[in-house]
Amino acid sequence: MNLKAQTAPAREGRVVSSHGRDAVVEDAKRHRIHCRLQGRRLSVVCGDNVRWIEADTEGAAGLITEVRPRRTELARMNSRGKAEVVAANLTQLVSVIAPLPAPDLGLCDRYLAAAEWAGLRACVVANKSDLPEARALLGDALDGYAAIGYPVVWASKRTAGGAQEIALRLKDEISVLVGQSGVGKSSLINLLVPGVEATVQEISRAAETGQHTTSVASLYLLPSGGDLVDSPGVRDFAPPLPPPREIASGFREIARAAVSCRFKDCMHLREPGCAVAAAKDAGKILARRMASYRQLVGQAEELSRRDPQFRR
Repeated sequence: MNLKAQTAPAREGRVVSSHGRDAVVEDAKRHRIHCRLQGRRLSVVCGDNVRWIEADTEGAAGLITEVRPRRTELARMNSRGKAEVVAANLTQLVSVIAPLPAPDLGLCDRYLAAAEWAGLRACVVANKSDLPEARALLGDALDGYAAIGYPVVWASKRTAGGAQEIALRLKDEISVLVGQSGVGKSSLINLLVPGVEATVQEISRAAETGQHTTSVASLYLLPSGGDLVDSPGVRDFAPPLPPPREIASGFREIARAAVSCRFKDCMHLREPGCAVAAAKDAGKILARRMASYRQLVGQAEELSRRDPQFRR
């Protein structure tokens, strides 16, 4: 470390893009500084709050010395089947569905459950709402989500004001848009972040990588207020699962009904005195949501059998 780094005062900042040992840090005045990480054990993700110092090191203008504790973490399953944090300090997850391609409501349920497990607010956006079949294909599902308590937004890039309501929902939040491929997340991002390509290039220049950085998570300031974290690796990620007994906490209506089950360790599968099963039979819990819950329990149990560290 050079003399300048040794005497420089530590500053607060937020990581707006990270790639390997390089990161772009935004300071309190929203200036962006290309930084390197101090030490091999230090790692950061988009959204991390950090301490950094001015330092001329390997072409960078700053050195990240500390990562502040994270309030929330968004993780995905990596190629080895392990949870990998991809963004930090988010406040909201936005699950995007559309009439085309055919909506995968099970995936939407999993995203909403991931938000619950991570302590994030969540809402559902129905994109491509201008298509004639949109209401017929999505209306019942969205009514179901609204009944559970999730805000629902209809959006389209082809209609005037097609992104206004979602922009209001993102205001004052640090959000991420997720959903299956083809639902139009990129189109929504282009509407929400005018000049997003220029912003991507600005981040690339700040990092001096000479490469396009859409393969990594980046954080954008929304003109209407709030921040949006975006990356192809985040948009359609597979959220990791908690142990089987914790799956129910990701389903609001199931968690509410579960407090009345006869047995405290009820898994809501075939146990006697299950209040969740009774609520489903009474029409208070959608059969489709119950099927999503049971599918995730089955996947979590399979992980438990394969991985001894994945506890019940």
